[in-house]
Amino acid sequence: MVAPRTPPAPDAAAPGGAYLEDMKRYVGFDADDERALRELHPLVAGDLAAISDHFYEVVLRHPGAAAVFTEGTPQVVRLKHSLVDWLTAGLLGPHDELYYERRSRIGRRHVAIGLPQQYMFTAMNVLRADLHEQISNRVPDEARRATHGAVDKLLDLELAIMLRHYQLEAEERLLRRERTAQSERIVAMQTLSAGLAHEVRNPLNAAKLQLELLERRLRRNQAEPRLLESTELVHQEIGRLTGLLNEFLSFARPTQLSASTQDLCTIVGHVLELERPAALARGVGIVGQSGLDAAAAAAVAADAGEAVASGVRPAGDPIELEVDAGKIHQVVQNLIRNAVEASERGQIVEVAVVRVPDGAAITVRDHGPGIPPEVVSRIYEPFFSTKEGGTGMGMAIVHSLVSLHGGTIAIRNDGGAEITVTLPRRP
Repeated sequence: MVAPRTPPAPDAAAPGGAYLEDMKRYVGFDADDERALRELHPLVAGDLAAISDHFYEVVLRHPGAAAVFTEGTPQVVRLKHSLVDWLTAGLLGPHDELYYERRSRIGRRHVAIGLPQQYMFTAMNVLRADLHEQISNRVPDEARRATHGAVDKLLDLELAIMLRHYQLEAEERLLRRERTAQSERIVAMQTLSAGLAHEVRNPLNAAKLQLELLERRLRRNQAEPRLLESTELVHQEIGRLTGLLNEFLSFARPTQLSASTQDLCTIVGHVLELERPAALARGVGIVGQSGLDAAAAAAVAADAGEAVASGVRPAGDPIELEVDAGKIHQVVQNLIRNAVEASERGQIVEVAVVRVPDGAAITVRDHGPGIPPEVVSRIYEPFFSTKEGGTGMGMAIVHSLVSLHGGTIAIRNDGGAEITVTLPRRP
């Protein structure tokens, strides 16, 4: 018996067809192997039911594997027929993207029912041994070696596809744990921020009231203008502290969602128009999905020293979701401002809204230096900022508001920073 090859670590980002082709190259599965398997099928078709019976006989000897079959004998009978169909499809092919998708459904089912991975290896070897026995008994000597090799490669492909879904599930569990840990940290910081804001607001309001009383007395007594200038400076600083306090409260106590059906493109388009003056001052272009292409926008921004803004309106119907328009406005505004600040004169910020399964995604991309990995790992932490004078509340608020909608945020560095907010159709 030939031991199964250990496939390379699955690439979760690779499309199914690309993954299958990569695995076929790895195991050396080619047209000759497909032909050998097709020629094997009529020789063993009458024995596939017996192979299936033997397979489940071995499986049911192991309590851990047998525990998966919760419906008893009727379920096993159905699965035996399914295994015959599975073997038939594997021998006859074609081994294309449709084949991959059908196998993937089985892999996802194995993950869903909680079948331990180790049973897949041992079970596959049961099939491997039975098929090799059939080859030894039924295939002519001159074709036997090639047919043995083709069956090994086929079963290695099957294992690779199954294991890919265990890998994807493991990565998804890790992401869920990271998100949970991040949410727990943010909840702790929200509690701290709420307490801090409460303690600061009262003395700040008292100081503002006393300052106003002092100003009125100084004016009534016609005090020196320099004294009034000093009070105006204090007013400005109190205003700055009040603004910072409001940011803390926005993060610490996000209000409940007031969700209604909204066109996401319209919300994002409004933000683009509002952010145009600030981008203009920096000579940075803001380009919506249906606007100028990137090269044209960069040329305009560089030559004219002006920002370019365009609406975000993809072809087709509006992209409608149930969202809180004000909160999504705040999310997009924060992301665009960060992107503009990271850009140099003559560069552009690209904003897109696209449909995704069960929702939509907003992507904001700049062409600046990108976000260092050590910053990415802390980017949602309140009070953490790499900007001089920054409060570190912007991305913390973004995370809080996106989480309220049940959405996710993904950050990618590729010639700049690209941040994608994915929102479900309904919170």
